[in-house]
Amino acid sequence: MQTNEKIQIQPEEIVPTAEKMRQAGRLLIMIHGHIENDGTPVVTYDYDDGPNVLSYEVRGHATVPTISHIYDAAAQWAERDVAELVPITFEGLDCSQRLFMPDNLLSGEGQITVTPIDVLRKENNLDS
Repeated sequence: MQTNEKIQIQPEEIVPTAEKMRQAGRLLIMIHGHIENDGTPVVTYDYDDGPNVLSYEVRGHATVPTISHIYDAAAQWAERDVAELVPITFEGLDCSQRLFMPDNLLSGEGQITVTPIDVLRKENNLDS
C-alpha cells in the first residue's frame, strides 16, 4: 500500500532537496501548484520513495527556484505547466513561450477566460 509523507520546507530548501533526491536515485513524480482560497500560493514536489511518496511542500511563496537544471524535462514541463496556469514563478525557468495556451486565453490571474473560438482564431492569426 502506498503512503504519502508531507514535509514542509522553505524556498531555500527546494534545490538542496532536489539534489539530494537526484543523488539518491529518486524519481521526481510531479510538481503541483495552486492558490488556496485565502490567496496562499502552494507548491508541492512529489518524489518516489519505493512504495511511498515524499511530498515536499512550500507554502506562502509565489516565487520559488527552478529545479529544471537538476531534473531536466521532468521538472521543466511541470514547472512551466504550473507557471502557465497559476500565478507562481519559478526563478531561472525559461517561460518565454507558452506550452499550450495562447497569451490571450488567460485573464492574467491564472483564470481561463471564455472567448468564442472564432475570436481566438482571429486574434492568433489562425483564420483560413
